[in-house]
Amino acid sequence: MPLNTRLRGSARITALLWLALLAGFGLVIHHSLRISGDLRLFMPAPHDAVGRLLLDEVSQGPASKLLLVSIQGAAPEALAGTSQQLAAALRADPAFGFVSNGEQRLDMVPDALLPYRYLLSPTLDTHRLDADYLREQLQEREQDLASPAATLLTPLLPRDPTLELIKVLEAWEPAHQAQQQFNVWFNSAGNAALLIVQTRGAGFDPADQRLAIDTLRRHFEAVRTSPAMQLTITGPGAFAVTMQSRSEADARVAAVLDSVGMVLLMLLAYRSMRRVLLGALPLATAGVCGLGAVAALFDSVHGITIAFGFTLTGVALDYPIYLFSNEQPGVQPVQVARSVWPTLATAVAAVCIAYLAFLVSGVLGLAQLATFNIVGLAAAGLCTRYLLPQLLPMGVRDYGDSRLSMTLARLSNRLPRLPWLAPVIAVIGVVAVISIRGPWWDNDLGHLTPVPEAMVREYESLQQALGAPDVRYLLALQAATPDALLVREEALSRRLDALTTQHVIGGYDLASHYLPSSAVQRRRQAALPDAATLRASLEHAVAGMAFKPGLFAPFLADVARARTLPPLTVQTLAGTPLALTVGSLLQQREGGWTGLVTFTDVQQPQQLAALASSNGQIQLLDLKQAAEDLVNHQRQRILASMAAAAVLLILVVAATCRSFGRMVRVVTPMGLSTLVTLALLHGFGIALNLFHLIALVLAAGLGLDYGLFLERSSADPAAHRRALHAVTICATAACVVFAVLGSSTLPVLRSIGITVVLGVASNFLLSQLLIRRRDPP
Repeated sequence: MPLNTRLRGSARITALLWLALLAGFGLVIHHSLRISGDLRLFMPAPHDAVGRLLLDEVSQGPASKLLLVSIQGAAPEALAGTSQQLAAALRADPAFGFVSNGEQRLDMVPDALLPYRYLLSPTLDTHRLDADYLREQLQEREQDLASPAATLLTPLLPRDPTLELIKVLEAWEPAHQAQQQFNVWFNSAGNAALLIVQTRGAGFDPADQRLAIDTLRRHFEAVRTSPAMQLTITGPGAFAVTMQSRSEADARVAAVLDSVGMVLLMLLAYRSMRRVLLGALPLATAGVCGLGAVAALFDSVHGITIAFGFTLTGVALDYPIYLFSNEQPGVQPVQVARSVWPTLATAVAAVCIAYLAFLVSGVLGLAQLATFNIVGLAAAGLCTRYLLPQLLPMGVRDYGDSRLSMTLARLSNRLPRLPWLAPVIAVIGVVAVISIRGPWWDNDLGHLTPVPEAMVREYESLQQALGAPDVRYLLALQAATPDALLVREEALSRRLDALTTQHVIGGYDLASHYLPSSAVQRRRQAALPDAATLRASLEHAVAGMAFKPGLFAPFLADVARARTLPPLTVQTLAGTPLALTVGSLLQQREGGWTGLVTFTDVQQPQQLAALASSNGQIQLLDLKQAAEDLVNHQRQRILASMAAAAVLLILVVAATCRSFGRMVRVVTPMGLSTLVTLALLHGFGIALNLFHLIALVLAAGLGLDYGLFLERSSADPAAHRRALHAVTICATAACVVFAVLGSSTLPVLRSIGITVVLGVASNFLLSQLLIRRRDPP
């Protein structure tokens, strides 16, 4: 059998085995992969108690499960009717734990808790249920029954003639709340009915939130009375769903555009569909191996990790390009791979070292991304060295003699040699960085999981309309048990009342407003009269009134039961509407309990700070400052890791070049390009966040590849032309891929794309200017 025939048969077998392994490995990953939508994976890791509290509140607190709903597009009365019907439908749906639209609903307190109203109400702190008080209350009820409120009060009167339940509900109302029309909440303009809905699913789990939002919309479609009515849903869960949807849509568009762009570019460069298909094999291997690694090493993989991972491992296409462009007539591809491997291996190792900075960053999402890229790029490099050459035929042309290569070589030769260029660029870059005003770093924690500005404004508008508290300042109290916390909060309330009177704060909210301590409940319980005394007082009070004999038997029974009840606790509130409110203010953490105090209209935060400093058991939390400190601490950790990686990178390049001068020639364009990119971003007023650092690392890694291959071939004109061919195609491919990413509607993806394009373009131009062809020794 002829040698060429045997080689072609061997190549087919190798290709089929390679594809079969990828397919089999892909199926295994498909069955074992658990995809997460939890955006907390891309949040910085907390380094202190304040940071842990902040992230817990943002990601796991009851507020993270709240959806703010607005209904508009009809007359106020119609909107109110739809609001009431929608609220009723949602309360009956197990997907939702709490629904409120401002309706005065006496069934908000379950029957089992109704007798507790005497322990929750402050009435017994100042009055006794004696004949005088009961007669005063019953006289008021006679007047109420002659008013429009009679319909509401008549069913309640036999059981609660003193309206203790209504007093409790009124005490639970926030200091500031939305205006009401037709007994439901409306915005200030009166053209939108408002609701608050709590989902049972986790707030930062897009799958659960998408299901809840779809269910909510389905109920709205069933109850709305006019097709002109519109439903708006916002909140942390809606943000998570929007982010996932837009990320997936952008990823699909980018995948299509990038694939088409790469195929056209490879065809234009090599005029061979076979090379296009073969070049895709290391790329596919990078994706499969990277995904397999994170699936094996982590319990679940974030969807953003997968999308970013496949995008960033797209640079693995550079490796077969370096192999193809260095082919020579009559030279076996195995020999070509062997000759370029030392440089290619250095390029692969350099990028992997750069990603080590994110592997130890403390951000789980970045660690997943680093794992994906390190394993994927290493696999692609090894496949390019050992497998891909087995599939290629004997070289028949020299791409260094192509029109593109010859043109680039002529242009490169015409460029003036400017030994002072590098220091001048460095000085200009440093001056620009120092002199241009504007923030260097973006310390906003929310920008790590960015939400479209319009959605944020809509959310803030609804929060304001609903009288939501100021979420910047909190007081935190610690205790071993919830009841001990409630005792401390009751003592604190007296001082906060004074601050409210002094207009230091507009109002405050804390758990003891809703759930008094056991001591307070027992004191009120002790103030309840026994059955005989209460019956005698009631008979004396109703004398001469029109109430039927025996009407208030349920009232007597409730008081008798209240006298024997154990105090109401956090545990007995579980499953009741009150659990959401108390649970958001009283939380168990690390074996103890934390009580939070929220505020409205904080005018003098320094007074709150003075209050906290005067009591060692109280801590004032400035969540805005805490978020900035958290991001700043994380950034410092990543920058330190990047600095260590940079040192390792230089050592690897030095070991490969075996010459200090050659190492400087390779590293200088990369360093200057990073400086130029930073200066351009700063000049455009872009504050840097963690994702910009990812982009800078990637751009630097790509630029190092260009420097390594141009320096390697700088003493051989033909090899230099082949290197120019490869580097030009690689730089163009990177610009195409990341320009598509830069057109994304998501700010994070757009900033990454723009940063990499700037970095790659700078690296390519500076490599041409600073790594010139030199005469052979």
